[in-house]
Amino acid sequence: MNIDLSQRKAIVCGATQGMGRAAAEELATLGATVTLVARNEDSLKTVRNALIGSDHQAVCADFGEMDILEKRVNSHVERDGPFHILVNNTGGPPPGEIADAESEEFLDAFSKHLLCNQIMTKAVLPGMKTEGYGRIINIISTSVKQPIVNLGVSNTTRGAVASWAKTLSREVASFGITINNILPGTTNTARLHSLFAELASKRGVKPKDIEEEWRSEIPAGRIAEPEEIAFVIAFLASPAASYINGINLPVDGGRLMCL
Repeated sequence: MNIDLSQRKAIVCGATQGMGRAAAEELATLGATVTLVARNEDSLKTVRNALIGSDHQAVCADFGEMDILEKRVNSHVERDGPFHILVNNTGGPPPGEIADAESEEFLDAFSKHLLCNQIMTKAVLPGMKTEGYGRIINIISTSVKQPIVNLGVSNTTRGAVASWAKTLSREVASFGITINNILPGTTNTARLHSLFAELASKRGVKPKDIEEEWRSEIPAGRIAEPEEIAFVIAFLASPAASYINGINLPVDGGRLMCL
């Protein structure tokens, strides 16, 4: 099975922590040259310098500033492209019930997820078409299949991203480009622990109680590590996954009740 990524260039968003960082590390381990995208310059340098291999790059940009993101990413792709792999990933919207959400929260979430994914994708697509090889992988959420309680804005936004990706997958497949969505389940990240703290505060319990409650719903009996999500991303980025296109792939230890 060919999972070699040498001679391939990748861009990974949200690459300084959690699943984004784990994905960048795994792609580099398989031979890819990786460009990290995140908003903290010091963290970018730290992660870049720790990656296996050489010639890795970093683009400092905030997904809350779309114009700046577009300018910096386009400039980087023009200078160092073409790129073969794009991992779209950014932090999820704050928790809360959808009935309480303000219009601005939806606009912010759609901008940071759907619109920024579109900016990143448009930057790399021409080069992927020329190369005849492209892998665009979106880190979304299991809420695409089953809404998560108290994540109203996130549930809505993630569904839109999944539909965007499915539409795009049909448009670019003939160029050797695949578009797929990873749906991580409960994963050991800073965002997860902030959700535990938020829910615990609302219910007057300890974050550990919320963690145990969520763990009890996972047939595997444990919370995933970011590296376990990264392994699946790396496979979808590889030549071996050339005929997998337009799917939503849960990586959740069997928690979802639907197929």
